[in-house]
Amino acid sequence: MKQFTAMLSTIDGYVWGIPMLVLIIGTGLLLTVRTGALQFCKLGKALKYMVHNEEGGEGEVSSFAALTTALAATVGTGNIVGVATAICTGGPGALFWMEVAACVGMATKYSEGLLAVKYRVLDENGRALGGPFYYIERGLGPNWKWLAKLFAFFGAAAGILGIGTITQVNSITSAVGRVFDPESKHIAFSIGDHSYTWTTTIAAIVVTALVALVVIGGIQRISSVASLVVPAMMVLYVSASVAILIYNYAAIPAAITTIVKSAFGMDAVAGGALGAMIAAMQKGVARGIFSNESGLGSAPIAAAAAQTKEPVRQGLVSMTGTFLDTIVICTMTGLTIVLTGSHNVGLEGVDVTIRAFGQGLPWSETVGAILLMVCLAVFAFTTTLGWDYYGERCLEYFTNKNMKAVKAYRYLYILAVLIGPFLTLEFVWTFADIFNGLMAFPNLVGLLGLSGVVAAETRSYFKRLNAGEIDEGEKFRKKQKNAA
Repeated sequence: MKQFTAMLSTIDGYVWGIPMLVLIIGTGLLLTVRTGALQFCKLGKALKYMVHNEEGGEGEVSSFAALTTALAATVGTGNIVGVATAICTGGPGALFWMEVAACVGMATKYSEGLLAVKYRVLDENGRALGGPFYYIERGLGPNWKWLAKLFAFFGAAAGILGIGTITQVNSITSAVGRVFDPESKHIAFSIGDHSYTWTTTIAAIVVTALVALVVIGGIQRISSVASLVVPAMMVLYVSASVAILIYNYAAIPAAITTIVKSAFGMDAVAGGALGAMIAAMQKGVARGIFSNESGLGSAPIAAAAAQTKEPVRQGLVSMTGTFLDTIVICTMTGLTIVLTGSHNVGLEGVDVTIRAFGQGLPWSETVGAILLMVCLAVFAFTTTLGWDYYGERCLEYFTNKNMKAVKAYRYLYILAVLIGPFLTLEFVWTFADIFNGLMAFPNLVGLLGLSGVVAAETRSYFKRLNAGEIDEGEKFRKKQKNAA
C-alpha cells in the first residue's frame, strides 16, 4: 500500500502540475473578462435569485433545490478536512490561493450553470438531463463527443472511487472515532498493520445504511433532504466559526499576515521561495477545486435539473455555490486553523480542525470536537448523496442510457461507502485529487470552446432584463398588469 500510495503521489504531481494550474486559473480569468467580471458586479442579484425561485420553466426541481443539491455535493469534507490538509501540506498560503481560485472560479461556475441549462435535454420520462457531456457534444458539435465521453468516464470514477464516497465516509468515521474512542482502544479487527476500532466499524455501517435509503430514491429524494439539511448545517457551522473568530479577534491580523507571506514564499529560506509558493498554489487550487468544484463539471449536472427558462439566471444561482463554499466557509475554517496554530502540532486531516475548534472556542475541547463531528458528518453525508446523482448521470451518458449499468453502479457506490473508512488518509486524498484533475480537464476545454456562447447569452439576458422583458417577480407582474 505504501508503494502504491507513493506511485499515486507521483501521478498526482503530474496531474496537478503547472499546466493544470494555468488551465484552471486561465479559464476563470478568460470567463471573467468575457462576462464583464459578472461574479463581482452581479453577486447581489445572484444571492437574490438564490432564494427566489423562478416561476415556470422545464425541469425536475426548483432552482434553490438544484443549488442545495449542488451544495450538498460541495459543502463537505473539503471545507473542513480539505482546508486543513491544504494548509498542513502547502502552508498557510494555500488558503490565499484557494481564495484566488474561488474568485475566478465563480465565473467558471456561472458559465457551467448557464451552459447546463442551455444545452440540456428532456428524456422520454420528462427528466432534465444536462452537464458537461451534453454541452460539449451539443455545443462544440458531434466531433467532440469523445471529449464528452471522457468527462463522463472520469466523472463516474470520481464519484465512486474518490470525492463522492471514500473521502467523505473516511472523514466521518475519523471524526466519530476522535470523539468516542480517541486512543483507539476498542479494536474490532485488523488488516495487515492496520487495526480498526468498533467506533469506525459501526459508524461505517450506519452511514452506509443511511446512504442506501436515500440514494435509491433518486434526485427528488436527494434534493428534498439537501434542501432541509444543508442550509441548517451551514448556519450552524458558520455560527460556530464566527464565534471562534470573535473570541480570538486579536489574533486575526497576525493570521492574515502569515497567510499572505506564506502564499508568496516569504517565510522560506533563500532560494526556496519559489518552491514554497508553487507548493502553496498547487495545494490551494487543488483543494479549492475539491471543495467548491468550480471547473470540475459536477455542479452543472444538478443545475440542469432546475425549473428555469433562463440559462443566465441559473448560472447566477450556481455561482453563489462557490461564494458560499469557499469565500465564506473555507475562509472561516482556514483562519480558525491558522490563528490557533493547529497546523503546526503534527496532526493531520480532521484532527487539525477539531483541535482548532477546541482551542478556539471558550469551552472544553470535547465540546468543540462534538460540534465539528456533527457538522462534518452531515456535510460529508450530503456530499455522498449529491455525488451519487452525479456519478449515475455520468455513467448513464457514457453507456448510452444503459439503466442496468446505472443500477449496478448505485449498489457499487453503496459498497464503496462501506469500504472507505478502512483506507489510509493519504491514499484517499491523493486518489481523489487525481480523479478531480482528470475530470476537470475535458470540462475546462469545453468551457474555453463555448466562452463565446456564454458571453452572448449574458449580454442578451441583461439587455432584456434592463428593457423590462424578463419576469423577476411581483414587480414585473404589476408592471405588466398596469400596461394591460
